[in-house]
Amino acid sequence: MRLSEIYTALLKDIPDGQVELEITSLTVDSRQVKSGACFVAVRGSSQDGHSYIPDALERGAAVVIGEQDQPVLSQPYIQVGDTRLAWAQLAAAWHGYPARSLVMIGVTGTDGKSTTCNLLFQILRQAGIPTGMITTVNAVIGDEISDTGLHVTTPDAFEVQAYLRRMVDAGMTHCILETTSHGLAQHRVSACDFDLAVITNITHEHIDYHGSIEAYRQAKASLFRGLSTSHPKADVIKRIGVLNRDDSSYPLLAEATQVFKTTYAVENPADVLAQAIESTAEGLKLTIRSDDYVQTITSPLIGRYNAYNILAAFSAAVEGIGIEPALAARGIAALKAVPGRMEVIDLGQPFLAIVDFAHTPNALRQALTTARELTEDQVICVFGSAGLRDRDKRRLMAEVSAEMADLTVLTAEDPRTESLDEILEEMAIGAREQGIIEGEQFWRVPDRGQALRFALDLAQPGDLVITCGKGHEQSMCFGTTEYPWDDRTALRAALSEHMNVLGPEMPHLPTRDA
Repeated sequence: MRLSEIYTALLKDIPDGQVELEITSLTVDSRQVKSGACFVAVRGSSQDGHSYIPDALERGAAVVIGEQDQPVLSQPYIQVGDTRLAWAQLAAAWHGYPARSLVMIGVTGTDGKSTTCNLLFQILRQAGIPTGMITTVNAVIGDEISDTGLHVTTPDAFEVQAYLRRMVDAGMTHCILETTSHGLAQHRVSACDFDLAVITNITHEHIDYHGSIEAYRQAKASLFRGLSTSHPKADVIKRIGVLNRDDSSYPLLAEATQVFKTTYAVENPADVLAQAIESTAEGLKLTIRSDDYVQTITSPLIGRYNAYNILAAFSAAVEGIGIEPALAARGIAALKAVPGRMEVIDLGQPFLAIVDFAHTPNALRQALTTARELTEDQVICVFGSAGLRDRDKRRLMAEVSAEMADLTVLTAEDPRTESLDEILEEMAIGAREQGIIEGEQFWRVPDRGQALRFALDLAQPGDLVITCGKGHEQSMCFGTTEYPWDDRTALRAALSEHMNVLGPEMPHLPTRDA
């Protein structure tokens, strides 16, 4: 990449007399700077990249990009309004703007994003469309599956563009990209030139980062606003926003979407409707209806709330991409499960044991509503609330469990540098305010492994034990250290001990030694 191309990518005029330079690499980490590199000074939550400009120059940076007023440097300095956006623009240019060779589908929302992405992925595969997918769980390019991180967030802008480049090189024509609010606000998915945007819902989440529910909603809305300014593509017939008519986000997103819109719903009038929803332990059956078709859908996914995820994926595929409804139905039926989403763990025990990712008040309510549909006996819920994240969720989630579960076990979920005891106390306050008694209807068990053992000991034949909040994740954070942890492995370990059968070893957390 040449210096002139950097100016062009940043939509900057090339200064008169600027010497052309060969740029050997791009980085936001001064420690990775080598001779000829372009260093982008990004402001983070705890560190400011501008402080590392001298170090980058000493290591051989050929050009520096920053937000500060023009400093006196030994190498060219390009001032921009937002270095995170600049990083995304440069990442796209470095990889040859791969999104411009793909039909880009962005899926956002508070709950249900990964499930909707996986449903849509199966539909497109069923239709014979070469499709790649990037979610907070993994990236799928052909037969290759790569982990995208330990915790839920959209990958860094450079990683996203690298995945897109690989998709284009592998012959993919479409890409499904799960877009978190952090990913949108931090420009990780800028320069992705989206053609379709899909919303699942917007509920209470990430207020700690965004500052208010309105700012959180606006971050989601930016995906839909961007549809009207995406780079033109010859193969895209129309750009489209797929909106949930039943969700409170609809008025905001309808205004933000300045291209074609289609709506889906269960309760309100919409372009695509779900009717006659039947939810059992074997899955879902529903009828999807529009002015042009009536399509019966069956799905192995558990939980009535998945009707909305199915509707979102179906609407994007049929209304947005033009796939036949019957083909879309076959794709939906092909998705057997999504890792860590209402995933049943069965070692032959006389009660149901389920792992779910529910980590918001709304998602927990939906998970427990489903649990109630699966048993007439006790529902026992195990969950925690993360440190350094939205504090209001702690009380709200405890209130939901106190209302909807028979027994509640409060435990660790990524306390980070906060006191786990204080987090559990905040949750306990929410439970007590709902009128349930500690030691009778709810307990605090700090070690998550021991909490699972405790919940299983409470279970009687016919009951249902559900552990929420971690789902597919592969680690848990204490302090600043990520400890290996998978709720599915841990639940199998606890069940094998409970049943006295062979099983995996319980993962070790620092709370076990406390």
